Amino acid sequence: GLAFDAGSTHTALYIYRWPADKENGTGIISQVEACTVSGPGISSYADDPAGAGASLKPCLEKAMKIVPAEQQPTASSAVRYLSPSLGREQNSTKAEQVFAEVAKAIGEYPVDFRGARILTGNEEGSFSWITVNYLLETLVKCSFTGKWTHLPAEDVVGALDLSRASTQITFLPGTTIGDSRTRALLRLYGTSYSIYTHSYLCYGQKQALMAASHQGSSSPQRISHPCYPKGYQENITTADLYDSPCVRAPSTPSPAQVLTVTGTGEPAACSTAIQKLFNFTCGANRTCGFNGVYQPPVRGQFFVRRLRLYHNLHFLKLTGGQSLSSVNATIGQFCTRSWEKVQKEFPTTNRTHLRDACAASSYALTLLLQGYKFNHTMWLNIHFVWQVANIDAGWTLGYMLNLTNVIPSETPQRVTGLQRSNWIAATVLLAIMLILIFCLLTVICCQKNSSGYESL
Repeated sequence: GLAFDAGSTHTALYIYRWPADKENGTGIISQVEACTVSGPGISSYADDPAGAGASLKPCLEKAMKIVPAEQQPTASSAVRYLSPSLGREQNSTKAEQVFAEVAKAIGEYPVDFRGARILTGNEEGSFSWITVNYLLETLVKCSFTGKWTHLPAEDVVGALDLSRASTQITFLPGTTIGDSRTRALLRLYGTSYSIYTHSYLCYGQKQALMAASHQGSSSPQRISHPCYPKGYQENITTADLYDSPCVRAPSTPSPAQVLTVTGTGEPAACSTAIQKLFNFTCGANRTCGFNGVYQPPVRGQFFVRRLRLYHNLHFLKLTGGQSLSSVNATIGQFCTRSWEKVQKEFPTTNRTHLRDACAASSYALTLLLQGYKFNHTMWLNIHFVWQVANIDAGWTLGYMLNLTNVIPSETPQRVTGLQRSNWIAATVLLAIMLILIFCLLTVICCQKNSSGYESL
């Protein structure tokens, strides 16, 4: 199976495979290869649709060398195309042209093309949830004997994601989901799951921090930013400030107007500015996350797998299971440091990342605690990771796992050897049996020798 993850900043092709015989209708998938497409994100081809299709061909050529020739006609391929700018209504024609060129390029290869489309936020959340639980072996687990064991639904974990443009939360609630728009029904390895999932567009880290920058405007030409270190200063244009579908300009400023942004390093004011991005109130007799969106109470363990959020907290050494009070104190102390001191303490860190560290960490805390309603106790159930089981836990693996449910099982063309895990299990089992037989023979011989001595 081939899947392109074609986001706004980069594109990658993932190649997967699974045995012909599935487990209760779902494949046991392993990743064979990943190929990064050269060039910028697919949204940059809005005015050059043919370039979008051409950019995929080197990775497709690589895939054809990996997929066995006899299986190429049945290999399925899908493309996820997610770009807030091209997804907007006024750009729908350009998006369709890019889709057409992508389909044309993939159609030149012997694959069963399943289509290219914009993945919804809820779909991305659901597929990421599948990926995380599959890699953690909470859906199905290989036993010592090589057989697959299906685990109870209560063992699954929740998934949190924070990308550039959006944030998603997906988990198995302990109650009936009260809003069908936030429910996803999945069937994996013979077990049915009714999971809660919702995606908040414009609440990804980049878009949220851009929106927070407007909270401190003190004049048409100056912006005081409480989340930036004291002493930090830069000049930007209004075109840069409002270059986002999630941020609206209060008027129609000149794109070339220059604004001065000055950091003030005020943790309390920074927190206030970030909180203004949310509406935390819920309607009567209704539980919600934020902005009035229904959400049942969070429960169980959660894995936050997005690299950007992991790096923000890892930068402050806050990914090791620290208490919430310790996390708050560390972020507060960092946010009071001057720009000069921060630069001396972290001389090799990217300037933009260093500037945004306070804002990004404060935003993550606000989102998790006040947005998703994690409390002091549940905070310890959140695990910030870069990878899961040493594998990048993207949505494509979950997508392909779900797709195997509708791809018919094939009859193996030839007798195949055991998979590596099964071969190891069989070898160990054989060794144990030989040791037991040897011990048994030793005991028998000793008993016979003992009987001989007694007769003498």
